[in-house]
Amino acid sequence: MAVDDLSFTIEAGTITGFLGPNGAGKTTTLRMLLGLANPTSGHATIFGVPYTDLPTPAMRVGAVLEATDFHPGRSGRDHLRTLSRAAGLPDSRVDEVLGLVELTSAAKRRVKGYSLGMRQRLGLAAALLGNPDLLVLDEPANGLDPEGVRWLRDFLRDFASGGRTVLVSSHVLAEVAQTVDQVLIINHGRLVTESSLDALTMKATVAVRVRSPKIAELADALTREGLVSMTTNDHALLVHNATSERVGDIAFAAGLAIHELMSETSSLEEVFLDLTSGESS
Repeated sequence: MAVDDLSFTIEAGTITGFLGPNGAGKTTTLRMLLGLANPTSGHATIFGVPYTDLPTPAMRVGAVLEATDFHPGRSGRDHLRTLSRAAGLPDSRVDEVLGLVELTSAAKRRVKGYSLGMRQRLGLAAALLGNPDLLVLDEPANGLDPEGVRWLRDFLRDFASGGRTVLVSSHVLAEVAQTVDQVLIINHGRLVTESSLDALTMKATVAVRVRSPKIAELADALTREGLVSMTTNDHALLVHNATSERVGDIAFAAGLAIHELMSETSSLEEVFLDLTSGESS
């Protein structure tokens, strides 16, 4: 089963990161949301109705599920003109969205000569044709160089600042951590976490890293005080649920020299891996 009893709501004016490992069910969920696949039970709605019931879907929802749905012999501009005319939009909108995604200089080139990053931008341009209220993007940073990723982040923040909404999927939390407001994490088709990014950040654990020439004696002293420590690959100790001040005081009381003492916070990527590891299918 690709998706199992998955339920969530996205608030207007936010950027929501839809996260999970490869194969977690993200793309299947987005396909059901956009009416491209039918759930065996339950329903998916956009603005309160199924996508297929929206009277002018191109003007409400823009979506990019893959960056390969192009005729290789057409130019970028011709590809967008075909879509805009099918949606009843003026050709002038094509040049507007080409400018928005910074593809104006490549508009006359055939798509088969586009890089993957350029195809990602062209897909985004197609999604923007109807000036939608909601953007649904599946792995939009795939193929983008660091400058392109920064451009995408700034673009999405600007898009949402006007009260519009973004749902962006990724299998890399670090990729969207500087962009999103809300986080949905799924694994094996089931919801693991639904929270704000700030709340997820608070789940990052804090540990104390300490190094001593008498590491075994220090570990024993910490154990006597009820603290759990583990030896790292570089022969330091990592002490959980303690402050650096307490670890330093214990070492001082035991007469042990300290060569390094610092607090460490796990990264968001480590939080993500913790949440998505060990889940049964």
